Amino acid sequence: ASGRTESRGEHTAEAAIIGNTLARIATEGVGEEGGRPETIAVAALYHDASEIMTGDMPTPVKYKNPELKNAYKALERESAESLAHLMPKALQPALGGYLTGDALTGEEHKLMKAADRLSALIKCLEEEAAGNREFSSAKAQQLQLLPGMDCPAADHLITHFLPSYEKNLDELTRWPEEMDRN
Repeated sequence: ASGRTESRGEHTAEAAIIGNTLARIATEGVGEEGGRPETIAVAALYHDASEIMTGDMPTPVKYKNPELKNAYKALERESAESLAHLMPKALQPALGGYLTGDALTGEEHKLMKAADRLSALIKCLEEEAAGNREFSSAKAQQLQLLPGMDCPAADHLITHFLPSYEKNLDELTRWPEEMDRN
């Protein structure tokens, strides 16, 4: 059980910020095609909208076997399309692609998926820091899945940004000075 319940809004906002950052790291930091940072951020805001209709399925269950994964992805897609059709006709062309993910290129989708996983990893780190050991297997799972995504921007973020999530405010305010000395 979570020590502090995270709202859907918190998760989607964090995924949007991380997705935007990953696109910028990809383009400016690791020299690969990162896509459109703003498009990734907006798509991340909508990435779990289909769960309004499907509910949230825990990641270990969702990815337990290929048949279940494919069936759930099809259900998510159908739900996203249904949500898009519930919008006023004038908004459907502008927002429908964000709900379904069709607004993204393949590389942008990979960055958004990495942002979603990084957000989950950060939640695990926060829970562990609060003494909640129930998130250790979820943390291990995310740390195993992220390198397999072949996403250099996510690897860069894990190496250079993620350590700051394990620091308290005193350590964070000293941290840049300590880094300059090293």
